[in-house]
Amino acid sequence: MKVSSVAQMRLLDKTAIERYAIPPTILMENAGEASYFVILQAYGVQGKRFVIFCGSGHNGGDGLVVARKLHSSGGRVQILCLGSPEKFDETVRFHYQMVERAGIPFSQIHDDDLALAQQALAQADVVVDAIFGTGLSRDVGGRYRAIVELINQSERPVVAIDIPSGVHGDTGQVMGVAVRAEHTITFGLPKTGNLLFPGFALGGKLHVTHISFPPENYNRDEITVETSRLLPLPPRQPDAHKGSCGKVLFVAGAARYLGAPYFAAMSFLRAGGGLSYLATPRGVAPFIANKGSEIVLLPLAETPSGSLALSNLDALLGTAADVDMVVVGPGVSLDEETQTLVQELAARIDKPLLIDGDGLSAVAAYPDSVRQRTAPTVLTPHPGEMARLLGAPLGAVMADRIGVLQRGVREWGAHIALKGAHTLIGEPDGRVFFNLSGNAGMATAGSGDVLTGTIAAMFATAHFDFGDAVRMGVFLHGLAGDLAEAEIGEEGLVAGDILAHLPATLRHYRQHASDIASSSYDKIAII
Repeated sequence: MKVSSVAQMRLLDKTAIERYAIPPTILMENAGEASYFVILQAYGVQGKRFVIFCGSGHNGGDGLVVARKLHSSGGRVQILCLGSPEKFDETVRFHYQMVERAGIPFSQIHDDDLALAQQALAQADVVVDAIFGTGLSRDVGGRYRAIVELINQSERPVVAIDIPSGVHGDTGQVMGVAVRAEHTITFGLPKTGNLLFPGFALGGKLHVTHISFPPENYNRDEITVETSRLLPLPPRQPDAHKGSCGKVLFVAGAARYLGAPYFAAMSFLRAGGGLSYLATPRGVAPFIANKGSEIVLLPLAETPSGSLALSNLDALLGTAADVDMVVVGPGVSLDEETQTLVQELAARIDKPLLIDGDGLSAVAAYPDSVRQRTAPTVLTPHPGEMARLLGAPLGAVMADRIGVLQRGVREWGAHIALKGAHTLIGEPDGRVFFNLSGNAGMATAGSGDVLTGTIAAMFATAHFDFGDAVRMGVFLHGLAGDLAEAEIGEEGLVAGDILAHLPATLRHYRQHASDIASSSYDKIAII
């Protein structure tokens, strides 16, 4: 599903009105009708008390339609307007006149009197937030802030129209203060702020309605952000052997980092891989062999600090020539000699390459080692590593993850999986995909190393195109975390749990792929 920016959504609205002759009053009616439907399904309407907080803009107009629908179905409705009816434009005024003639209680909220809002909230069964919508561009203040705080303090169930008031429509950031909703109904397409944290968490269950847009209006090529495209896993051939199931070289590990090389190399096997070669310092190899005897170990010369020595370069290049893909970086350390080795490997390996962990620090110091590559490359940074790759402050990365990712793929000429909730996958052509699987329990050491092996398996074993392999690897890694969380819970979940659930994840996905793909992994409901 496409995911729009606020500006793109305005253009879609304009096109619907001007090209497809859909009156704005009809678009507003459809938005209100969809919101009413969600409320009806979630809470019921007959005899329930509803308080609807409206602003003066079109988000408030959507709220007026909801009020009329609830009133007509036996709900007890009270509208509290933080703006002024005198500021309603023609579209909102059209719906306001119907509300007024229906006799639905309507009051304005002023700065010096919040008692009416407090009383209404105390009596409400459900609150409808139709204050700002996606057009908010500055921090919430004055009576608006006070009302948002009262709504949250009331602990009443909240339904947000388009996006919780106070959440930025593009970045998902909180503009001072924001409503916490149980359900959010968004129109046309989800906005990026609906899916980026913290906005996603504040929105509760997200419902999307196309409000009668024709498909060609919302499936435009110029909208380059979308939810991840999920593909069926190809069947495992009955005459498969370890050589036909993919061979990957992992260059990983150092004296202080024994978990990263194990999780990376073993996850490739657990995700279906055939041969997992692990090039690691000689002193590290016995520890890995004791835990992962299925891994083919390549013990190599080490530096005085116990990391991979530069003298291993030719041997590694020779091994890389005989595998399907190479993974470089998990736990290799920041040893200066090893960082040089990683830079040389990145520049000279002519096979598909994944760079993670300490490998990202190496290439950040020598960007041409990646930029001049001709074989496909994927970088898998967390936000701090992304900041180093771009020479940007961490705060800037967190404030605009999509914009930063688009800049990153443009500057590096590589695929980038920007890890986090939700992980974003950027492709060299500028497209960005939201991954919707995963949970907070996966915020644990080693989780990213399991991701590297899972991506490698999707390329070398499932034989997806490189971009598809990255997206499917990210998704299945998150799904494994979700299956582990369902069994264990978020607290105490460790990377080994994600690793252990990979085989069951593949089976689960094969059995339910069509349902998972059509439901956007149960994170978005289409109405």
